Amino acid sequence: MALSFSTGLKNAILDGDSLKGTLALGFLKIYAGTVPATANDALSGATLLCTISVNSSGTGLSLGTAASGAIQKAAEVWSGVNAATGTATFYRFVTPTDTGASSTTEERIQGTVGLAGADLNLTSVSLTSGLTQEIDYFAIAVN
Repeated sequence: MALSFSTGLKNAILDGDSLKGTLALGFLKIYAGTVPATANDALSGATLLCTISVNSSGTGLSLGTAASGAIQKAAEVWSGVNAATGTATFYRFVTPTDTGASSTTEERIQGTVGLAGADLNLTSVSLTSGLTQEIDYFAIAVN
């Protein structure tokens, strides 16, 4: 599956905002359950497994400098303590005020989670409540 950009994120970029600026201090949220059809859709029945922040602190994440058509995570530790146990199936990179409801104005990126070949690859998709999940590599490519 290709990344899904919400209508709100597309509109922000088309209106002159940067992807990096729009998602600044946002969070990467990892879910179990059925992947919504688009990033505009509600989370309906998905279970939040983990919210990734800077060093599990609750501080929003930063993206680095773009190069070769992609932007990667900044040089900071991206981690979170798992809030539930389950099998990770998808993630959303969201702004701090995102409610997860159906929206064409929220700025989000949605992608799949897997062991290989997914939009976000983890060493294990089985997350256990109370353990820390780190994200060593994260990039968004614009094709």
